[in-house]
Amino acid sequence: MTSDARTTLGRLGEQLAAEHFARLGWAILARNYRTRYGELDLVAAAADTLVFAEVKTCRAGRGRPWDSLHDLKRAQVRRLGSVWLAEVRPRPYFLALRFDAVGVVVDEGDRLVRLDHLRGAF
Repeated sequence: MTSDARTTLGRLGEQLAAEHFARLGWAILARNYRTRYGELDLVAAAADTLVFAEVKTCRAGRGRPWDSLHDLKRAQVRRLGSVWLAEVRPRPYFLALRFDAVGVVVDEGDRLVRLDHLRGAF
């Protein structure tokens, strides 16, 4: 898979994940927030909870979304979350902070096959 195809697939998964959060009534505060350490896929909020969400996307029959959510990636997302908290001003106060993972599987026609939302995944 080319880099462009991988980027396109990833953006599709992030869009589907953002729509999932919207259906839950969550506000998306940031998408693809870039820092020198990498990129946060989604930052979402509802009531008193702030969520940093890592989205992993794959095509049906070509592995599992979680295959690339390894220890280094989880540590990177935690670091990126702390950078977001330090850089974004003003921002609302949240009582709870969580790191979620969203696994998205799509078919060859880019239709959603499965979406798994793991709350407090790491």
